[in-house]
Amino acid sequence: MMLSRMPDRTRARQLAAEYIAKGDPTGWFERLYREADEGKSIVPWAELRPSPNLLNFWRDQPIPSAGKTAVTVGCGLGDDAEQLAEWGFATTAFDVSESAIQSCRSRFLDSRVEYVAADLLQPPDSWFRAFDFVLESNTLQVLPPELRARAMENAAGFVAEDGRLLVIARARDENDPRGEMPWPLTRRELNHFTEIGLRELSFEDFLDSEDPPVRRFRALYANGVE
Repeated sequence: MMLSRMPDRTRARQLAAEYIAKGDPTGWFERLYREADEGKSIVPWAELRPSPNLLNFWRDQPIPSAGKTAVTVGCGLGDDAEQLAEWGFATTAFDVSESAIQSCRSRFLDSRVEYVAADLLQPPDSWFRAFDFVLESNTLQVLPPELRARAMENAAGFVAEDGRLLVIARARDENDPRGEMPWPLTRRELNHFTEIGLRELSFEDFLDSEDPPVRRFRALYANGVE
């Protein structure tokens, strides 16, 4: 019998519920990363490698990177950002957790990535239309649904003219239970990207390689006309 390697999300869910209840829906990320630094908890999504869902996408749909800029939304411990830099992008990566950013800088001492502590819900004005490629992988799914439209609008705002936005997220049907954090998204939720002006280039609904497999959406959007 195959054993599940699903990470323990108990503490992350406790913290998310605690901070959401007191009106600070993103404050729990810093608490979780700080506890992880102290060896008291784990960051369940920190696999210390680039996301296979990003690598598989790039194998099939590589995007030109020479002379281009990229940003990783909610970069965690930095593995996806380092991969983008390795592919040739001038890469910025941000996370709302200062502890996560410090861990990135400690892990990758000679990194070409610019790591910044910043909040997707209140990003720097200078990032508007500043990036040729935007990676949003698994951040929307850890935000309460009522904050997602704002987060999506800000992520879309990063995309330069003729730029691309790649979104990877857990998936569910409209009638499926919301479940526990991380909360899967619906197709209708992701359609908000096209409602605010981006153009959908591809959309995948698939089971990933986790054990057990997880249903995910992977969507590529463009800013600009064909």
